[in-house]
Amino acid sequence: MDEQIFTPLDHQFARFMTRQSGLAGDEADRFALLIKRLSAAMAAGHSCLPLTSQEEPLLRGSLVSQGITTPLVLWHGRLYLQRYYRYELRLADQLKALARVQCRVPEYQTELDACFGKRPETDSETDWQRQAAEMALSRPLALISGGPGTGKTRTVARILGLLLLALGPDLRIALAAPTGKAAMRLRESISASLAALPFSASIKEKIPTTACTLHRLLGVRRNSSVFRHHHGNPLPWDVVVVDEASMVDLAMMSKLVDALKSGARLVLLGDKDQLASVESGAVLADCIQALPDNTVTLHKSYRFNHEISAFARAVNRNDSTAAWSMLTNNTQEATTTRGLQLLQGPLPDFIVARYLRYMEKVAALPGNRQEDDIRPLFQCLNRFRVLCATRHGAGGVEILNRQVEQKLAAGNYPCQPGGWYPGRPVIILNNDYGLNLFNGDIGICLPDPPSQPAASGRFKVWFEHEDGSLKGYQPYRLPECETVFAMTIHKSQGSEFTEVLVVLPASDSPLLTRELIYTAVTRARTRVLIAGDQAIFTAAVNRTISRSSGLHEMLICLE
Repeated sequence: MDEQIFTPLDHQFARFMTRQSGLAGDEADRFALLIKRLSAAMAAGHSCLPLTSQEEPLLRGSLVSQGITTPLVLWHGRLYLQRYYRYELRLADQLKALARVQCRVPEYQTELDACFGKRPETDSETDWQRQAAEMALSRPLALISGGPGTGKTRTVARILGLLLLALGPDLRIALAAPTGKAAMRLRESISASLAALPFSASIKEKIPTTACTLHRLLGVRRNSSVFRHHHGNPLPWDVVVVDEASMVDLAMMSKLVDALKSGARLVLLGDKDQLASVESGAVLADCIQALPDNTVTLHKSYRFNHEISAFARAVNRNDSTAAWSMLTNNTQEATTTRGLQLLQGPLPDFIVARYLRYMEKVAALPGNRQEDDIRPLFQCLNRFRVLCATRHGAGGVEILNRQVEQKLAAGNYPCQPGGWYPGRPVIILNNDYGLNLFNGDIGICLPDPPSQPAASGRFKVWFEHEDGSLKGYQPYRLPECETVFAMTIHKSQGSEFTEVLVVLPASDSPLLTRELIYTAVTRARTRVLIAGDQAIFTAAVNRTISRSSGLHEMLICLE
């Protein structure tokens, strides 16, 4: 393997482990290479390193075992760091135990009919939402997958009402998501579903309309990777619902399941075809593949733009030819009427034109503004977003954000590229548990109202928290952040925008995958524009992510 792919951390870790191994000569060199590969695999999101039969004999010694007492673990041809082997083993054991259980609940056919309509007479007319509800009523582990607009949160709102009927009004329910933005969307979706629920007012009022991040649910401890809630101090909730579960990494999912109290139910909602978590593992996809009796996939889209839906399906089945044809078809149509289009021409000019309405709203804020004057700015900002496949280079986040700021400054907006100015949108890059700000949170910089003492030249950056509240922070207090007229596709997970512009780089990269394109496209409600070359697009759609993991096999093997 080319030494160029390894980082200084990979090299240093391999040197340390090789010294501890006691190996010498050629064996030491081969061992060091395996450790560097393992370190690089972990950084790339794999939970383990697959080995060949020729490589395994080298890993018999004091540092490696098939148990959990050594720094390295060898299991079924996979090399693990002990911590990640323990995460996978414990998670698989606990999920398998949950999956085995079948619950006896009263028959609620009338209520199911009221929620989802009469049961279809033929299998070809399967109501997948109803099937998901029936499965969730009878099993404490429910995995519900589906693309945007397939009604995952609509379904779970009805599931919660049915569980309250079946198990009593004292049932304690928690709603959570990996990020603040995703938690906010879950809260909004559940709240919007309440009016149409066919339940009594007393049942509806027991369905929670607040959601939090998984970090907050488990209880963050400052400067500690150990949460307040764990196996020895379990969560108090009877039902835990997690949205955007594809974003949950191995370590977090293991800690969540470990913290469930005895008898608790877990409902995981997500899109198995989206990008896997940024950190290790592809937990949702592994669970769905290994636990079919606990899984229902929703297929029918109810609100998604039909052009975007068809395009996403073509991308998902690796049909780059059909997908590109949809982009270039009927190019003479008026651009404002199309849900899908290939964008040609200078990107910065197009992007700035899309953000002008937002910047005008910022400029028109009243001097004596209230929080209710700020909230519409977030709605306006989320009408359009540029999603980039890369951070660096032409078509990357850094260059596009700088170009947009320069264009705004040239257009007489009080924009100071690289500095703080009215309307600057920023994205948080590091978690700050003390401020309740997390990686991926988006804020808007605004000047303090003139009515406030010493307000001249002072700014606050305002954020929407998962409970719907707004809070402003002085810029110097924020963790690391950057301008976000354009953002990476990875950072957009859990978000939704009216319109997105997906920008592909000028050259191919292993980072460009089918899952990346699918995730970007499905962030849009009504319109997708793609800026990129056909060859790059084709290469991306025909390349898939493969995460090395033993979770699927553990779920199948463990008895």
